[in-house]
Amino acid sequence: MLGPRLVIAGTHSGVGKTTVATGLMAAFSAAGERVASAKVGPDFIDPGYHSLATGRAPRNLDPWMCGPDAMQPLAARAADGADLLLIEGVMGLFDGAVDGTPSSTADVATLLEAPVVLVVDGSSMSASVAALVRGFRDHRPELRLAGVILNRVGSPHHETLLVDALADIGVDVLGTLPRDDAFTWRDRHLGLVPVEERPEEVTVALRELGAAMADRCDLDALARIANAAPEITTKPLHGEPLDAGSPTPVANDPVRVAVAGGPAFTFLYRDNVEALTAAGAELVSFDPLDDEHLPDNIGGLIIGGGFPEEFASRLADNTKLMAGVATAIDSGVATWAECGGLLWLGSELDGHPMVGALPSRSRMTDRLTLGYREATANIDNPVLAAGDQVRGHEFHYSQTEPGGDAITLRSRFNERAEGFATPGLFATYLHLHLGTRPDIAQRFVRACSEAAARTSAVARPGAVARTEQDR
Repeated sequence: MLGPRLVIAGTHSGVGKTTVATGLMAAFSAAGERVASAKVGPDFIDPGYHSLATGRAPRNLDPWMCGPDAMQPLAARAADGADLLLIEGVMGLFDGAVDGTPSSTADVATLLEAPVVLVVDGSSMSASVAALVRGFRDHRPELRLAGVILNRVGSPHHETLLVDALADIGVDVLGTLPRDDAFTWRDRHLGLVPVEERPEEVTVALRELGAAMADRCDLDALARIANAAPEITTKPLHGEPLDAGSPTPVANDPVRVAVAGGPAFTFLYRDNVEALTAAGAELVSFDPLDDEHLPDNIGGLIIGGGFPEEFASRLADNTKLMAGVATAIDSGVATWAECGGLLWLGSELDGHPMVGALPSRSRMTDRLTLGYREATANIDNPVLAAGDQVRGHEFHYSQTEPGGDAITLRSRFNERAEGFATPGLFATYLHLHLGTRPDIAQRFVRACSEAAARTSAVARPGAVARTEQDR
């Protein structure tokens, strides 16, 4: 069942929707509401802030990767047990994939029948705000624009001008945020960095932000709007229960899978965690910065994305762990690395020695590679069979040489091969979301189970044994 919900959208990137969305999550949580969150699109960083504000696992809603039909059941999974689901949009309200596939905030709001609150930068205009908001309100009639929150308002007089202009077109102002350090919290203090890198500082900033949002926004009106959204009885994905990522485990006994965590490797979708667990994996975390040994008795290894370049020197210093990882991979432990994991498994990153399990050297550049990708596997591996096609995304400033040929990536503008694969390893720049692909989770866990059956423990006793579910 999908209940009270609200989408926080923006007129464009940088308008302040992350501040508004995360601040409202913190404000409602402080008021005693059980708040769930989700982020439209493939973002990993914003959901980390959401999670700290709500105390719940971060979630993503991405119709391009998961399909439009998955949005309602994935949203219901996110909202399970909550009083309110707050969804942060991506870019501008109508911005999405260039191929026209549903992917925008407006697409997700329509698929979820969710009311939209539009964040508007009020600086440098007055009556013109009415024309701007009218265009967003009327561009797609099926979309319900429930009101706006004005950001970067210069003065009480400026606020009056903006509110009066919007009243003339019948649009409610649900909050006004002045030009104030409290509302530029992340830009000033944190930057676009994962929560795990500065948890204490983020916690303090969120507490202050939530209090400021409660003072400047009409939480009661926002709650009424969210509660007015029609209840939707959702259909399970692939006939599964909503709390499961796959129908049945692929092995009789759980297989231990080591998952890289800590500040250097923070990018792992919650739906992937659940899909892998439902397929029979016991996910056990380790920190490549501090732990000298892999967890013991593992059959699989997952190294997700993150910012290993920020910790390259410390990663390089942990020679015991890197040697253990190389040995584990050589011994047949099923291995899945995405983006940052690809860099760590190579021989070198910006001149720092890495694990050396891949014949590649990586370096950071000033060129961003970003976008959705259709991919075809060229080589059988633990994640995909040769010929399998998937949808994912990539986001990186690094370059790896040689680039490899594990998969072929296609976008609207080009096609290229990249990544490394063997029957026991899959390491590429591609990020996959398993919300609608339990078969991928099952294939990987099956490979891990087979590897565990072939090999004895690959790590020393006394290794870290924190489960991923407890992180």
